[in-house]
Amino acid sequence: MNYADIVNLVFGILTTIVSLFYFHFIIFAFVGLFAKKRYKKAKVQHRFAVVIPARNEEKVIGNLIESLRASDYPQDKIDIYVMAHNCTDKTAQVGRDLGVKVYEYNNDKERTKGYALKYLFEQFKVDFPNGIDEYDGYFVFDADNLVSKNYFDKMNDAFEANGENAIITSFRNSKNFGSNLMSGMYGMYFLYGCRYEMRGRAAVGMSGRVYGTGHLMSSKVLKNGWPYVTLTEDWEFTADQLIDGHRIRYCDDAIMYDEQPVDFGVMWTQRVRWQKGHLLVCKTSLGKLTKNFFNPKKKYKVSTYDLMANSLPFCLLYVFLWVGQFVMLLFAPLFGITLWPLILAMIINLGWTMLVGYITFALSAALLFVVERKRTPKMSFIKKVAICLGFPLFMGLQFPIDVVALCSRNLQWKVIPHKDTTTANQVKNYIG
Repeated sequence: MNYADIVNLVFGILTTIVSLFYFHFIIFAFVGLFAKKRYKKAKVQHRFAVVIPARNEEKVIGNLIESLRASDYPQDKIDIYVMAHNCTDKTAQVGRDLGVKVYEYNNDKERTKGYALKYLFEQFKVDFPNGIDEYDGYFVFDADNLVSKNYFDKMNDAFEANGENAIITSFRNSKNFGSNLMSGMYGMYFLYGCRYEMRGRAAVGMSGRVYGTGHLMSSKVLKNGWPYVTLTEDWEFTADQLIDGHRIRYCDDAIMYDEQPVDFGVMWTQRVRWQKGHLLVCKTSLGKLTKNFFNPKKKYKVSTYDLMANSLPFCLLYVFLWVGQFVMLLFAPLFGITLWPLILAMIINLGWTMLVGYITFALSAALLFVVERKRTPKMSFIKKVAICLGFPLFMGLQFPIDVVALCSRNLQWKVIPHKDTTTANQVKNYIG
């Protein structure tokens, strides 16, 4: 065995180890295709607060409020609160005109959604007679969201089934799925996460994760307020809850609709921010998760392992391994080995890997259009084909996005504009 053989063997073993670390994702995908967690009908209709952090959302927030009020759940069991955060438009006025309770907070140095939630929950502790315990639980929505008519009923079922520390997240659909290719690929991204990941986790009893919006938290979970103010407060919250022994449950029957970006620039900005926040959470939480995993007194070992795998930037790991192998092979001529055949072999192997990955993502997207046909909008066959063919490229962008996020310094939160004025009545082609 010569030098090149040793290098290829070592990096082949390392790549296999990294791949095996994520092998359980394949299990989730198969389980999610054929099974889901069902919850018994709740005996009690719990009292909830709906929290909507909003920044310059006057075009869309009214549709969300109307959607919430059109639900089948008793309206005397739901109170709606708008947190107008650094707004320069009529978001607060729209909320007041629709009869909901509005808080306003302006501090341009505190720009993330986490700061809005932190301020609002602090106010609740002061303003409510019973503090945070005024309500059994708190929903968090973004202003561009819509919900199905049975959303609160289904979430209430899951809430009651999971005890006093319940944290429930829901099926994330897209209200502008068919607008163009970009929104379609985004819609497929969240459909992919719900069906192939969250649904499988729920079916086998594992913890999921919060996806920023469309989730419900017990008041007990919020007893110490909301300290999560990073670029991706949902990741940080998810990690801390599992560390504290609280699993996050998923309700597949509760459908929330989200607006997706329709152009490349907005998509790139949003995903770089997501990944930068992901890297920060990996830095701050991976050590605590690892400690929990090896602590015999801690529960939910498999869920902890899963979140550890989720926290790692796997695209960067593969990039570092490939570059490391490439660099090590550059020394092959020192051992009398011809370099170019080695480099050519690496490029060919990379090409085959990318081709297999492309085909896998394209076919899995096509399968989602089949199994989730009742929860995706009507669109032409050509558009569906275009989304399936483009989706692998959308996912493949994660490699350069990871690199940009890693190299970015002082990355700031930026507003993602919401302009889609679709109403709850206009998503009749969806289940709900």
